[in-house]
Amino acid sequence: MRILLTNDDGIYAAGIQALINELSTLAEIYVAAPDRERSGTGHSITVFEPIKVQTNKIPAAKKSWIVGGTPVDCVKLAVSKLIEEKIDLVVSGINHGPNLGTDVLYSGTVSAAVEGVIMGVPAIAVSLNSHKRDNDFTFAARFTSKVISKLKDQGMEHDTILNINIPAVATEKIKGMRITKLGNRNYDNLFEERKDPRGDTYYWMGGGVMDEPQEESSDVKAVQDSFISITPIHFDLTNYRLIEEYKSSWSESFSSTLIEQFIDSGDPNDNY
Repeated sequence: MRILLTNDDGIYAAGIQALINELSTLAEIYVAAPDRERSGTGHSITVFEPIKVQTNKIPAAKKSWIVGGTPVDCVKLAVSKLIEEKIDLVVSGINHGPNLGTDVLYSGTVSAAVEGVIMGVPAIAVSLNSHKRDNDFTFAARFTSKVISKLKDQGMEHDTILNINIPAVATEKIKGMRITKLGNRNYDNLFEERKDPRGDTYYWMGGGVMDEPQEESSDVKAVQDSFISITPIHFDLTNYRLIEEYKSSWSESFSSTLIEQFIDSGDPNDNY
């Protein structure tokens, strides 16, 4: 089995190092991770500047690269160019901090996993619910290994990532595991206005997570209650309920005949 490891905290982060050490006993490990922290980059890619890649030596990995780009760049480059062998699984993390609810839309960690699925490779994103840099990621890495072993036996989904969030509590205080859905996760966005040495205005964004009601089946609630959360996520954002509703209610307003009349009428101000 061949696993590609990546993250958004940078190749030297403690979370990915824990995964490298743990998963190297399970599979052949390849690493392609950013040269520095790229948290909050979402699914961004680098298109207007070159992406620098440097070969790196990690004893437990077969091959390793430091990538001067986003987490998604790392996966794109590794799967399509850097690695000649077929990758069986992308694992992104272990992130310093949770990726719950709408966090998944901002998260470089989750987006890297999503890119794996887009490229036809099953993927997992793993996060620890703490931003402290001195956290012990050993248990999170061991749990990830168990999940991978389960997937090998059961079969891996190619259109869905597993988003895993692990409570940052003592191992004996973890109550178990829940299969969850995405919960509510919003922030009280605060922008502090500052001046640079030239006197120009800039803003520094801050703000914490807002306390909101959560359904029992949500990932946020699970982690709050000291359960490991595993949420199956896919990137089909289609609202299927509205497809049928709009087919029914909009058909007369936008019939083929009316569209043709609209086009034929023309507008002298149109410059398309």
